[in-house]
Amino acid sequence: MHNVDFSFLHIRLLDIVDILLVAVIIYYIYNLIRGTIAVNILLGLIIIYLTYLIVKQLHMQLLTQILGGFTSVGFIALIVVFQTEIRRFLLLLGKNATLKNISWWSFLFRKNNEESSNPAFIKPVIDACKSMKNSRTGALIVFAKYFDEQYYQNSGEHMEAHISKRLLESIFQKNSPLHDGAVVIADGKIKCASCILPLTDNENLPLQFGLRHRAGIGISEMSDAVAVIVSEETGEISYAKQGRVKMNVSFAELENLLNKDA
Repeated sequence: MHNVDFSFLHIRLLDIVDILLVAVIIYYIYNLIRGTIAVNILLGLIIIYLTYLIVKQLHMQLLTQILGGFTSVGFIALIVVFQTEIRRFLLLLGKNATLKNISWWSFLFRKNNEESSNPAFIKPVIDACKSMKNSRTGALIVFAKYFDEQYYQNSGEHMEAHISKRLLESIFQKNSPLHDGAVVIADGKIKCASCILPLTDNENLPLQFGLRHRAGIGISEMSDAVAVIVSEETGEISYAKQGRVKMNVSFAELENLLNKDA
């Protein structure tokens, strides 16, 4: 009588850790690309690879060579196609690895973290949004945690100004030369205004979204920045983060979101 070998069922602790780490990576990748055009691109790449496996098994030489050439540079193609998502993933890892996010460090410096968790500049921003909502003044305000001077200032006007309700209202006033673009806020100051931002490629957005909404979503796709958009047509306030947008955000909800993300 033959003994059945169940050695393949022996699972080490490191195997469990390995599976959990892969699951965490897949979860982060899913959160990064969910609701964006990257999902369609990934599905297209999977279909091409599955087609390659099928034609290879069927010994279809011409298609095998064509698709094989494509899959041989698949890793480079992934980097090129998903460069925005990879950038966001690395920013997410870097942000979570900083000392301020380590629990014991937060415990030692709890007072500083409590002070920074409720930034003083949020109130004037919300007050300005209330005023612009009532007057139907279009606005795009970006909150950047990592301010890239070369990236933002090359497309806008450098300011380095204290944040106030009146200043934001005057920037986005229709007759202002700085109103056509975004205001970028970082480190509790208005760093620059009239910034031209990259537009999102997402084709599944509501039809009423114009360039202002697409720019706010676009900058949230390629960085860890969040954007507050005030619609010129309806006065509705939207909030963009990681390529996804919340519409018709209340002021109480906006305050909670900015306290968490800004």
